Amino acid sequence: MERLRHNIAAVRALAGQRPLICMAVKADAYGHGAVKIAEEGLRCGASFLGVAAVSEGAALRAAGISAPILFFSTAGETELDELVSCNLSPFVSDEEYAAALNSRAEKAGVKLSVHLKIDTGMGRLGCRPEDAPGLARRIASLKSLHYEGTATHFAASDSAGEAAVKSVKKQLALFNEALVDIKKAGFDTGLVHAANSGAVLLYKDAHFDMVRPGILLYGYSPSGELAGLCGGTSGVKPVMEFVSGLSFIKTVKKGTPISYNGTWTAPEDRVIGTIPAGYGDGLPRILTNNYQVLIRGKLFPLVGNICMDQCMVDLGDGSGVERWDAVTIFGGAGLSAADAAAKAGSIPYEITCNVNKRVPRVYV
Repeated sequence: MERLRHNIAAVRALAGQRPLICMAVKADAYGHGAVKIAEEGLRCGASFLGVAAVSEGAALRAAGISAPILFFSTAGETELDELVSCNLSPFVSDEEYAAALNSRAEKAGVKLSVHLKIDTGMGRLGCRPEDAPGLARRIASLKSLHYEGTATHFAASDSAGEAAVKSVKKQLALFNEALVDIKKAGFDTGLVHAANSGAVLLYKDAHFDMVRPGILLYGYSPSGELAGLCGGTSGVKPVMEFVSGLSFIKTVKKGTPISYNGTWTAPEDRVIGTIPAGYGDGLPRILTNNYQVLIRGKLFPLVGNICMDQCMVDLGDGSGVERWDAVTIFGGAGLSAADAAAKAGSIPYEITCNVNKRVPRVYV
């Protein structure tokens, strides 16, 4: 938890004192465990939480968390009552959805806070910028809805390249124009927010009233290109350590095939260790014969196909390694989810999110 606290402080230093922080805890807090992470985040300065499924918000409420929770997605018809009963604050992109939310809130006898979402270039959720004043008018007319905020989302803020900067600047211009138009139509835009992790790093003019960092809070850059902005003593630090142990060690002869289909054979007599972690735990199978793990401060290569529940490691001549020694898969010194992602052709988000729930989360 010390690293999480450090990262929240780092984001606060980047964003300044004015903007609130909405901490993204969707996908089980990017695999870190949403309830514990949310509780610590709120203690350390986050004001809002962000989820992408109604069930995620419901789990936080069931754990006794009362802080405002933004619902980033669009609920299905059968989820609307639960969304209202859990007092989630949804993004609203169209009048039909606004009316449906109002109807369920009215039925429940509550006033539901909503945030108007504008699509300025992401092409996902959100109304067109020119339709924003009309949607604001509709939300304001519905007695069981409270127009709490206005948001957009950047499509390319994780890059400092010319095309990406141009894209973000265009989105910002469209968003600012829409905000002006909403105000001209006589409506308060409420809490304005747009900045994801990349924009927290690169675009201070996008911080507005609140920032919505995700991967940055968990210790990783939103892209390899921006990694230099996240390092150093004041930078963010990986929160998760994915650790297993050596459950079995044996010596094999030269030419011995290892694991399914014998994709690796011992080039000479070798000591092979078995690790009780596999793709069913979140160690991507694509890392087969292309990754190293950390044991006693030294890197050793994984060999043979990664299985669902286990994988094998080449310990060379043994090098003093013993059964039950800890094995760091990622998150330790010199070995991160970004390293695993680079080898897997993926991103750190996917690596941490895919750590299976059967893997115990231990908070230090």
